[in-house]
Amino acid sequence: MGKNNSAFSEEFKESAMQLALNSDQSVSQVARELGISIGTLHNWLYKRRLKESEEQVPKVKESLEDENKRLRKELARVKEEREILKKATAYFSNAAH
Repeated sequence: MGKNNSAFSEEFKESAMQLALNSDQSVSQVARELGISIGTLHNWLYKRRLKESEEQVPKVKESLEDENKRLRKELARVKEEREILKKATAYFSNAAH
C-alpha cells in the first residue's frame, strides 16, 4: 500500500501546489526544493484538478438545463406562430376564391 500523506498539513500541501502552479519552476524542481517526492506533488495536483473539474459539472448541468428550458419555450412559441400562419394562409386562400 502507498504511504499516507497525513505527515503533511493541508496548508503545506496548498502552498506547495500554489508554488508549483504559479512559479516559473517545474513541478520537479519545486518538489526537490521542498524535500518531497515528485510523485507526491504530482498526485496532489492531480487530485486538485480532479476536484475542480467535479465542481464544474453542476454548473454546466445547470446551464444546460436553463438552455433546455429556454429552447422549449422558444419551440412552443414558434409552433404557435406556425399554427397562426397556417390558419391565416388558409383564411386568405379561401377569401381569395
